[in-house]
Amino acid sequence: MSPLFEEHSWVFPCGTLWGLRCQTLEEGFTEVQVSPGTHAQDIQWDLQNWHVALALGGQEILKGKLLDSTISDQGTWTWEDRKMVRIVLTKTKRDTSKCWTSLLESDYAADPLVQDQMQRKLTFERFQKQSPGFDFSGAEVSGNYTKGGPDFSNIEKCLRFFRFVPSCGSQQVLAT
Repeated sequence: MSPLFEEHSWVFPCGTLWGLRCQTLEEGFTEVQVSPGTHAQDIQWDLQNWHVALALGGQEILKGKLLDSTISDQGTWTWEDRKMVRIVLTKTKRDTSKCWTSLLESDYAADPLVQDQMQRKLTFERFQKQSPGFDFSGAEVSGNYTKGGPDFSNIEKCLRFFRFVPSCGSQQVLAT
């Protein structure tokens, strides 16, 4: 697993046949493992707001309609260590209710347990961003997140949904 996936505790990677993908509130990351001997000129890439395509040496790896829209002129790919192509997609909609349950509309869906974990991580990231003065060391988010977690449009609603419980010197965030 690359340092990107390891450096952020809120990233929950989702495995695929060709590599890994994960997401934050703002971006979706995809890591595609490449065969030894692959050269940069072997990589063909196309990104539009709703479509992505990646081929290596003429062999199609990814192609299809994205689950949600992206800002195509901010999407990038990098070829790293001659072993991996990393794709970074900037999401158009950046809130916890827009967890990408799959990369493409018809492919690479995460299983329900992974989807729940991804949604929890995005909810936690969102809560951290909206409460910058609060110490979230050792905090956890619990509850059912199959429908996108709490409504962050109003901080009062959010605070009614969460309670903070001291636990061995750290705070624990619990859904009520």
